[in-house]
Amino acid sequence: MAITEIHPTEAASSGRLFVQRILKGIEASLGIAAASVLAVLLAVVLSSVCMRYFFNTGLVGAEDLGIWLHVALIAIGAPLSLNSALAMRLDVFAKMLPSRLYPATQVGADAFTVVTALVLAFGGREIMSMLGGISPTLGVPEWYRFGFLGGGGLLILLVLILQRVGEGRTLQGLLSVVIGAAIYAGIPHVAVEVDWPPSIVLGLVAALGLVLAAPLPHAFLAAAYVAIAFGSSLPEPAIVSSTVTGISKFLLLAIPFFLLAGGLLTASGVANQLVRFAASIVGHRRAGLAQTTLLTSVLFSGASGSSVANAAFGASTFQPELVKHGYPPAQAAAIIASTSVLDNVIPPSIAFLILATATNLSVGSLLVGGFFAGGLMAICLAVAIHLTVREQVPQARATSAQRWQSARQAIPAFGLGIIVVLGIRFGIVTTTEAAALAALYTLFLGLAARFGIRSFYAAFRQAATEAAAIGLLIGTAGPFAFLLAVDDVAGLVSNLTMLLGGSALAVLLLSNIILLVVGLVLDIGAAILLFGPILLPAAVAAGIDPIHFGVIIVVNLMIHGLTPPLGMLIFVVSGVTAIPAPALFKAVVPYLLALLVSLAILCAWAIIF
Repeated sequence: MAITEIHPTEAASSGRLFVQRILKGIEASLGIAAASVLAVLLAVVLSSVCMRYFFNTGLVGAEDLGIWLHVALIAIGAPLSLNSALAMRLDVFAKMLPSRLYPATQVGADAFTVVTALVLAFGGREIMSMLGGISPTLGVPEWYRFGFLGGGGLLILLVLILQRVGEGRTLQGLLSVVIGAAIYAGIPHVAVEVDWPPSIVLGLVAALGLVLAAPLPHAFLAAAYVAIAFGSSLPEPAIVSSTVTGISKFLLLAIPFFLLAGGLLTASGVANQLVRFAASIVGHRRAGLAQTTLLTSVLFSGASGSSVANAAFGASTFQPELVKHGYPPAQAAAIIASTSVLDNVIPPSIAFLILATATNLSVGSLLVGGFFAGGLMAICLAVAIHLTVREQVPQARATSAQRWQSARQAIPAFGLGIIVVLGIRFGIVTTTEAAALAALYTLFLGLAARFGIRSFYAAFRQAATEAAAIGLLIGTAGPFAFLLAVDDVAGLVSNLTMLLGGSALAVLLLSNIILLVVGLVLDIGAAILLFGPILLPAAVAAGIDPIHFGVIIVVNLMIHGLTPPLGMLIFVVSGVTAIPAPALFKAVVPYLLALLVSLAILCAWAIIF
């Protein structure tokens, strides 16, 4: 009988395929679980709204249950974003290194993830063993909420290992686990005496993680743990507690709901009705198709609240048409990226939700300020497009009948904006409830579009994964923000502004310089969480309206979606259109300057009025 010899390479390949199948199964299970938690979360909030308005009563424990489900959603969804753009990896510096050094940076980045996973797992377990008490509204032990992130840490570690083995990088994966575990085990036994405050050490270690292309939330959390060796006042359980506390806010539940509404709106085809309506209004003008892109972004902003969602939608919808009408590909993509900035400024805005969470500013007032700022930015972009575009194929002017028809077809999309903005502004519903109603509204639009189960599942899974990534970032920025407060960085900024005269002009100049610098390397959410509470007190002391200053913060940081090296919007558009990011960074300069002009006008307005 012949014996078939199995070559070692074939055996390794077969092993990788087996691991990949296991990983695919785990990710599929996590996706189903995350989508299911989001669906239950939506049902809980909507039930609470119905009970209050139709039966004049409340659903006992609805707010606490929503918060706990949100924490569970983040724990389940966090492993799904490890290798996607949602991980928020700043890989520009790592890719600049010689190819032979790139594997070493990958090991270092994964070591940050390993430390983060171990901190969540063992720090969460320690809190669970220490924490007593029963939730008065839910009737379950309080430690459950902290156990969610502990389980999430184990899932992150498991998925990371399986990914590296499945990619054929078993040795690198093993090395990163060994290094990460050694750091985790060694930190409690190390005490380093330095003159720097712990927040500076945390910032430097996090910066190292960013340079190595570690996920931004993992860089924050691992750095907070390493800072223990340098005198940090946050022990391991407190780090996890601060992370859980940071995401345990009812307002943050609006984020997954807005993401779900935006995804369903796009998938249902209603977003395309906005395109036709915008084209009927401005399509016949000079650079008409580019102006249509801009106006669509303005209209779509009232639905998605996410610049990334709008960038992906615009890149797939407008890029081919712009090129067909004679636009250079890089310029067409740059227009799409720059107009997508408006989505996190014009309400509803996830950025304003994060700012309100960090500073306790009124969400409704911030949304009104966002209307003004977004309109100003749109005007500046319209002027820039008019001056820079020479469209070769003009569009026909729409008739009055065509305009009215396109307007009627776009009414469902306008209805979404009315629900959100008017509901929040007039106090009819809370921000979270308005977001839930927006999600319910788009669910009905999906049913009208004859969505199948797969389409609904895909929308829920995507929204849950994106919300988990954003939520983990918000939570892991908590320890950093705490140490910045302990080290009185806000007081340092105030003293510096006093040295510059303490005037509103001095505060605005210093604040914009700080934001323009940190925005180069930090995600907008992280920058808002860290620097919003620091800069706001100095602005108020200088007599600047806090709402207007909050709008300036968001506008300043949103502009960094177009700047290197992070430039999230540039990379999203680049990924969809296959145009190299360096070419987009060059082509976007005129529109970047237009947005900076709008920022300058906002700052001047704050001083004059």
